[in-house]
Amino acid sequence: MVVQAYILIQTEVGKAASVAEAIAGIAGVVLAEDVTGPYDVIARVEANTVDELGKLVIAKIQDVSGITRTLTCTVVHV
Repeated sequence: MVVQAYILIQTEVGKAASVAEAIAGIAGVVLAEDVTGPYDVIARVEANTVDELGKLVIAKIQDVSGITRTLTCTVVHV
């Protein structure tokens, strides 16, 4: 079963659009959009395991220039 999550992202001022565009090109990112509210970008991601999800967030998404903070919200089916 695929692990899915929403990544809520805060960026430096004026960087939301460029961060969303950069993240959208990363393998495993299904969708990335700049939004209004307390977060600047929301990304929907998929990975084969929780460990792969963690590596995607830490090694790829958080490495994008302009990001100041992320919050990972894993999708659950109850």
